[in-house]
Order: sequence, then structure tokens, then C-alpha cells
Amino acid sequence: MLLVYVDKLTNRLGYTLNLVFKELLSVKYSITIDKGYFLEYEGPKLNYSTKPIADELFLFSSSLLFQTIIEMVEIDYFEKEGVPYLFKTYTKESICDFDVFAACFYLVSRYEEYLPYIKDVHSRFKVEDSLAYKKGFLKKPVVNIWVNELKARLLNKYPAIFTQHKEYSYLNTIDVDSAYSYTCKGFTRNTLGFCRDLLKGQISLCMERIKVLLKIEKDPYDTFDYIIELIEKHKVNTIFFILYGQYGKYDKNISPYNNKFRILVKTLCDYGKVGVHPSYECFEYPQMLNSQIKMLKETLHKPIQRARYHYLRFRLPEGYRNLMNTNTIEDDFSMGYSDNIGFRAGICNSFNFYDLALDYETKLRIHPFAYMDVALKNGLKLSPQQALIEIKTIIEEVRKVNGEMISIWHNESLSDKREWLGWRDIYEKAIEYSLN
Repeated sequence: MLLVYVDKLTNRLGYTLNLVFKELLSVKYSITIDKGYFLEYEGPKLNYSTKPIADELFLFSSSLLFQTIIEMVEIDYFEKEGVPYLFKTYTKESICDFDVFAACFYLVSRYEEYLPYIKDVHSRFKVEDSLAYKKGFLKKPVVNIWVNELKARLLNKYPAIFTQHKEYSYLNTIDVDSAYSYTCKGFTRNTLGFCRDLLKGQISLCMERIKVLLKIEKDPYDTFDYIIELIEKHKVNTIFFILYGQYGKYDKNISPYNNKFRILVKTLCDYGKVGVHPSYECFEYPQMLNSQIKMLKETLHKPIQRARYHYLRFRLPEGYRNLMNTNTIEDDFSMGYSDNIGFRAGICNSFNFYDLALDYETKLRIHPFAYMDVALKNGLKLSPQQALIEIKTIIEEVRKVNGEMISIWHNESLSDKREWLGWRDIYEKAIEYSLN
């Protein structure tokens, strides 16, 4: 067992050491503030403080993990051999030239999202305001990279403490924002949609709508048979996130009371896990969250434990507190950006949400995703082939650190029609590359 000496015990410190040693490195450890006990201990040990005690492994600590306040902090950013680092240290005795624990905590806790920032049009934190974007390391899981560097330092002296290691994995997630383009949308919505397309001169869409409603053609958003076929072919773990809210400007799914839609949701549950996709309006009216979870639970007759916010519209810490207040959601999959790809929290493994404002670790599990189809096409404005290059690059970043690769696609983006022509092939190749 690794013994870690610190001058002071705090919630931030305990959370970070648990993340690094227990979750990412699978190393048993304990913490002490007793110098005498630390000196007498004959097993593997690490001193995380401001100065060495004897000749033990020593890692210089900055002040971040020993505070309780939230304020602007000096990041002390630097790069070495193409790798970015935070919280540079200048003590020669330290085994690392940066405070790896403080750096990990700063990113994983989303410290910068608790500081003042200008919201985007959907009241979200903007990717352009993130340190990772500004410094150009958004597409690197730096927390995993830093922890592996620490592991290498510890291996030199204590190789026996490492008995396990994590394996790379892939999770396929599908957001069902709108199950059908025309089907099940009722007379009023279809009539208004037809008139809108007609006034815009989009005759082909008018004809497509008529053919679908007459059951001559399949609804373009009804790609579920195709998705299920791929799931079975590749045996890929999949989660479907279902928008089960009422109709609104940004919430355009089928009514949760529609029988055909409810049957579809039950069918999807046979081929993957199902989570709730809290509606756009849940941001302003969190009380809607419980009703949407209740309706989905009544459809599936199963507890709803997973969530991903529609439009990724949430704010820290309120958005995650709202999920915890449901007393049913255990896992969130919203950690990422809708207009760029990469690692919002700097990590490609799941972790417990740390409520920085209340200064404590919660049981809500956060699963960061690496890329989303909409971000590739609309945010970065990439062609399908350009997107595939980016997808493969980011998969390799996750694979190198044995992380968990999570992607987001939508059923409508797999229609292989109109603006999504050519993207179905990219989805297939991305799955194959992710699994091989």
C-alpha cells in the first residue's frame, strides 16, 4: 500500500488522490498527516507537501487543494515536448516539475466554470473560454497523460504497487431528439411544415412528406433498424438518450403519449440501455426533469439512471444538482461541447462530480464524451472525410491512455439524406475503428 503524507487534510485533496490512485491507477493507498509515522513506514510512500522530510519520493504541492474558496488562480502554464502542463513547480527535489494533483483537480472539477464568464446564446459555458481551447490541448486527455507520467515516476522506485491497469473501451451513444421527421407529428404540425416548405420553394421536401405520410417511403429519421443492425453486428455497448419532453422551439420530438413512439422506446431498450434526454426547457424549469423521468420510467417499467442534457444545456453546479435531486439519476453523459470535439474536463474516464461551491464529492458519475456528430459538421464545418480523420485522431488519443471512448450520434444524422448525406458511412467506419 502506498502511504501519502500531507500537511493538511481537505475534501479537495481526498477527492483528487482517490481519483488518481484508486480510479485511474488502481493503487491502494492511505493518507497521513503524522510525520513520525510516515518516516517509520517501510512500504511505498510519497510526500505531497512543500518540502521534503527525508529521502522519500517528494512531490511539491501548490495551495489549490488546501483551499476552500473559489477565486482566480495562477495556472503557471508551460509546455514540454509537446505536452501541456499546469501549476509549474520550481523545487528540484520534486519528482515532477508540476503539481499533478492540482492540475488534475483544476480540470476535472471544472474550476473555470465556477468563475465569471460570458454565456453563449443558450446560456452555456463557451468552449472558446476554456483554458484547453485557448492553449490548444482540448483534443488531448491531459489528465490521463499526467497521471501516467506520475505512474512512471512511482514505477522507478515501487514497481510492485501496480498490479492492475485499465483497458481501452468504447461506448456508442445515440441521442433521439426527434424520432421521426414527419411520422406521428399530427395533422397540425405536418400541415404547418408542408406550408413552410412550400413557401420556401422546397418542393422535394413537400413530396417527401407526402410519400412518408402515405407510407410510400420510410421516414428519413427512422434509422433505428439500421442502428440496431450495427449494434448486433459489432456487439457494441450502446445507450439511447430519449427526449421525452413537451413540444417547444428547441424540443421537437414526438409526444411522449404517442403509442408508436412509446413502442419504439421499448424496442430500443432491448438493444441497449436507455437514458433520459432532459429537454431544453429543463434548464429554466428544472421541475420538468422529474416529470420527464417519470414518463420514461412508466414507458419502460425500469428505473431511469442515466441522463444527457438536450443541447448540452446545463450550468455548474446547478445542472448536476438538479440531476441528483431526482434521486434516480446516477450517471450523466453531458460533459463535452456541442460545437467542438475533445475533452471538456481534460479526462477520458468517468469520475464523480465534485461540487466546488459546496466543497464536497458527490455520487453523481460523470462520463465525458470525445466527439459529437453535430460538432463535427456544424461546429467545425468539416466534410465527412475530414471528420473521419478527426475521429480517428481522437480515438488514438484515448487508446494511448487506455481510456473510455464515448461518441454521440443522432438518429437523424444517420439518415444519409440532405445535409447528412455521406455521414452514415463515417459512422460505420468510426465504430469499426473504435472497436479494432
